[in-house]
Amino acid sequence: MSPRRSYDQHCSTARALDAVGDRWTLLIVRELLAGPRRYTDLHADLPGVSTDVLASRLKDMERDGIATRRRLPPPAAASVYELTPRGRDLLPVLQALGGWGAAVPAERSPTDAVRAHWLALPLLRLIEGNAGRGQQGLVEVRLDEGVFHLWVGAGEGAAYGDGAAPREPDLRLDLDMDTCARLGGGDLTLDQAVLDGMVVMAGEGALADALRGRPLPAAPTSAS
Repeated sequence: MSPRRSYDQHCSTARALDAVGDRWTLLIVRELLAGPRRYTDLHADLPGVSTDVLASRLKDMERDGIATRRRLPPPAAASVYELTPRGRDLLPVLQALGGWGAAVPAERSPTDAVRAHWLALPLLRLIEGNAGRGQQGLVEVRLDEGVFHLWVGAGEGAAYGDGAAPREPDLRLDLDMDTCARLGGGDLTLDQAVLDGMVVMAGEGALADALRGRPLPAAPTSAS
């Protein structure tokens, strides 16, 4: 294992960048926020990273307490990487970076890779902000490019997942990639997108009602 590089500065920002400032590290965190992933899955969803660099970054993340590796029991018999609680604490960092990056106008290049679930974290931030504090639920998002799901208000575990929701979701959103990117970047509000027919929202329950702006029912009072 190569020696850890450091800025050698007594500064919390510098110390954070010592751990996650190398190229690809935060994108690996983005992928692991979906839950445990095999090395081959990480490599497939990080187009452009070499196998040597990916292996090196994962070792560094294990050393720094950001990720851990474990062996799945039979019949899977495969090793997976997953975030530690400290690693999962990087969720708001990734969301803030995504919001900051979305403010910089950029046309999609013909050579740009794309995965539907790369839009999960900015959309999760938007939904949690619109739904209000304390709301929880499972949201399935359907784009032409693919499907992913979001765990709104999840205190621990996966923040999102690739593919269809593992159970009946509390809310479904149907939209296109451009609308999803504009929502995540703050260029479009969810209310306006629904009103203009750019987003089709389906679902019942507290989370769906909160996003539609309906008042939540009052808590029952005990008889006097």
